[in-house]
This record gives sequence, structure tokens and C-alpha cells, in this order.
Amino acid sequence: MAITAQSIRAMVEASLPENDLFIVDVAVSDSAVRPKITVLADGEQGITIDQCASISRRVNAKIAEEYGEEVSYVLEVSSPGVDFPLTQPQQYKRNIGRNLKLKMQDGTEKTGKLEEVTETGINLTEEIKQKGKKATYEPVQIPFGEIVKANVVISFK
Repeated sequence: MAITAQSIRAMVEASLPENDLFIVDVAVSDSAVRPKITVLADGEQGITIDQCASISRRVNAKIAEEYGEEVSYVLEVSSPGVDFPLTQPQQYKRNIGRNLKLKMQDGTEKTGKLEEVTETGINLTEEIKQKGKKATYEPVQIPFGEIVKANVVISFK
């Protein structure tokens, strides 16, 4: 019986030590010999190393229960890095006030300051750049369904 991302996701959901934690991504490599399981978790206030370790221990126990003690795999539990796209509404909430770069369904890109997160999407003050003119800023509402990829713009100012 192969280890699948769906079965691991269910194990992780049952293993989250606090209610404000959530799963960002679960991936299982294709290796039949020793698959690598990557779990990215986060929390409304961030996630600690101890919380990652707790999830790891709990998932290890569930894998042994489900697949047997002799199953071979590598399990990595961590928080998503700053370069990892935002995928969950909770992640957007943690980044209110920061600048985002969005790739839209229609292929266009939008950049702006995240002002608010609603049930259905985000409110962004979009930066509109025109050649030879000073940038202008317009409030826009963007449904989650129109966003293909959202990244926080890291500023070193």
C-alpha cells in the first residue's frame, strides 16, 4: 500500500496540536523505495519548531499504525518560507498590510498592498504604473478564484 498525499493530509489534520494551526501543503515524492513526505503547516500567529516537532511525532505514529513499523520514508514538517506562495485564506490574514504580487487567471499580474481579507477574496490597493508617470493607487476587490499565485513582496527598506 503506497503512501499518498491524501492519506498523509488526513493524518496531519488529526495531528495538529492547536486549533489555530492549519495545513498549507502536503507532498509525497514518487520514490517507491523511500518516499519523502513534506508537510508545510502554519498558524494564525505563526508556527513554532516545537509545534512542527509535535506534528512530526504524531504523524510518524499514525504512519506506523497505518503502514506498519517497517515502512521506509522521510518526513519533513516545517513552515512555508517567505518565498512560498500564499494558498490559504488564513495566510492572507497574517499578511495584511504587506505588499503582494498576484498572478491572475487571465495571465495578468497585480501588485499592491493587502488591505483586507473577506470570506470570498481580498481587498488590495493596487499600484498602477504608467510609463513616464508617477504610480497611482486604486482599491480593488479580487476573488480568491481569480488568483493563480500570490507571493509576499519582500522589502529591505
